[in-house]
Amino acid sequence: MDLAVYGFDVNYILAALTILLGIIVAFVVRTIVRWLESKAEKTDTKWDDIIIAAFGFPVQIAIVVISVYFAITWFNILPENARWLLDPAYVSAFYIVISAGIISSFLHDIIATYGRMLAGKSETDMDDRLVDLLELVVKYVVWFAAIMAILSVFNIDINPFLAGAGIAGIAVALAAQDFISNFFGGAIITVDKPFKVGDRIKVDDYYGNVLSVGTRSTRLQTLDFQVVTIPNNKLTTNVIINYSEPEERLRITIPVSVAYGTNPKRVKTILLEIARESIKKTPYLLEDPAPTVFFTEYADSSLNFILRVWMRKYNTPDDVKDDINIRIFERFAAEGIEIPFPQMEVTMKK
Repeated sequence: MDLAVYGFDVNYILAALTILLGIIVAFVVRTIVRWLESKAEKTDTKWDDIIIAAFGFPVQIAIVVISVYFAITWFNILPENARWLLDPAYVSAFYIVISAGIISSFLHDIIATYGRMLAGKSETDMDDRLVDLLELVVKYVVWFAAIMAILSVFNIDINPFLAGAGIAGIAVALAAQDFISNFFGGAIITVDKPFKVGDRIKVDDYYGNVLSVGTRSTRLQTLDFQVVTIPNNKLTTNVIINYSEPEERLRITIPVSVAYGTNPKRVKTILLEIARESIKKTPYLLEDPAPTVFFTEYADSSLNFILRVWMRKYNTPDDVKDDINIRIFERFAAEGIEIPFPQMEVTMKK
């Protein structure tokens, strides 16, 4: 028999008190969870942190929802058109969702904590990327299984969904083939180590310092301070010149041309003197290996030579060329050696 107190149905009052009690208990549990978290932070193991994080929030939600369920079932306050909410299938679905949340959080935190701990002990970042991938995959797998379980509880045939998931998986794999290719390209770069962050490299027409090697792409900063993003699969299929490995020194070749009639031996002597002078007066060049000069070609309008010197570091080619070319110009002018330009002799017949 329904009772009324001051015009209010007692059942509604008791139901409200039951829900309020559930909320109070949830707040008490929240306080306990925070206290446990503070204690867990002081322990050496991470398992207590993982367990508390996995169960803390879902348990609080479960307490409130269960108090609402008991309030509406014990005191019969639901209208007739809402009776479908009492179907046991909805209760089972709720427990599946709560369980999925706990399992997903638990597995994710285990991978994030211990997976990264193990990955941090290696020199490469390939395992760090695998940890990122596993963190993502475990959530999708757990929640996909939870959705399939809920559909099964409501007697919905899940076979079409499973078949559709298989087709969708193939479609996603095809659509994501560039991402997958770049991901494994980054893994190959990490294992093969053609370069590392900070190295100066050249790929195709791009020349600069490596800023980062990511899951999908690698970033270079050019000498013009522009950032170039290159997909990793392009790096694994192209020739890469690394100017930083195995050492920083670099040989540079400077072409020199003189007019016909010039003594080649005198030219070689002067070029070596210029190189030695540049070694002594600038910080760019190495004395050992020693500079070398070669007479390379009888060209159409000139005698061609090459001067080879060794830079201390790969990043000063323009400074070296500028210094040596100025010295060559001044010395040749003083020695009376002509620097030729292209000439063409035309004979006209009458």
